[in-house]
Order: sequence, then C-alpha cells, then structure tokens
Amino acid sequence: MRGFLIFLLLQYGDATAMAHEVSICYNYGCAQKATVQITPNDLFRINTFFDTADTPAAERESIRLAMGFMSQIAGAQTPIHNDKARNDNEEGVDGRMDCIDHSQTTTAYLQFIEARGWLQFHRVLQPIHRAPILVNDHWSAQIEETGSGACFAVDTWFLDNGQPASIFPIRDWLKGAKPHG
Repeated sequence: MRGFLIFLLLQYGDATAMAHEVSICYNYGCAQKATVQITPNDLFRINTFFDTADTPAAERESIRLAMGFMSQIAGAQTPIHNDKARNDNEEGVDGRMDCIDHSQTTTAYLQFIEARGWLQFHRVLQPIHRAPILVNDHWSAQIEETGSGACFAVDTWFLDNGQPASIFPIRDWLKGAKPHG
C-alpha cells in the first residue's frame, strides 16, 4: 500500500518538490562527472525494493538490488554501461569505473535513497578505504545498521555495471572479502 501511495504522489504530485537526479562519476578517479535523471517510474521501482524490507538483513538485500538497478539507469544515460567487473580489460574505455568511482557513485545512490526515507534500519556513511598492502588497496561505499552499529561495505566494483552490489560486514571487507566465483 505504501508503494502505491508513493507512486501516486510521484505521478501526480509536484515533481519539483523532490529532485530526481543523482550525480555520478567515472573514468577512474572521478575524472568525469554526470547527472543522472531518475524518472517517477524509476522512483517507484526503487521504492518497491524497500516495501517489504522488515529486518536489517532484508533491507541490505534491498540495497543490493537497488544499487544494481540504479547502475542500470545510469548506464542507459552515460557511458558507464561499458564498465566491467573489477578493472579488467578497460584500458581507455569511456565509462570505466575504478573503486574510487564506484565508492563515490554508490554512496550517491545510497544518499538518494536515504533522503527519501526508504532506509529504516541503516544510515549512509562516507566511503571506506582499505590498504593493508598495496595489492589490496580498495575503496567502497559504507552503511551502518542503526540498531546494532554494525557497518557494512556496499561494493559495486566486483561485477559488471547493472549487477547487484556485494555487501560484506566491514571486518570481512577490510580483510579482503570478495564475492565467490
């Protein structure tokens, strides 16, 4: 029901009341910036990921899926649709994203969702950096579970553009956690 009411508000309410844009960056080290337009239909779809999230774990799954969908939206409007998993085979490719680009852009997506009140169990933190050795140097977006204070990396760098994010407890991510496979 909540989703339907939000849909009606987005479709028929004052569209200027809430900015429907997200700023992203790409081409390694945020060398390029772009503004992505989020339509009312996109807003409705993003919100539906969170409609049934009634636990912190369910909300993290919603975040995972929403990050993939928001990357698809951005990929339809910018060259980030060219971004491949990790930094493999991207030399000179317009739209490539390193972990810095991913951490900044994913944080912007998360802040966009948070600003709409769709997060019940988490708050968005600043990106986190790990560098125990140069080989493991990496950045990620980060959220904190409000009830427990547990922090999680929300990492979109590991998979091709448009795929759901990988979410790890910070302690595991700091030790080099990555998706299986």
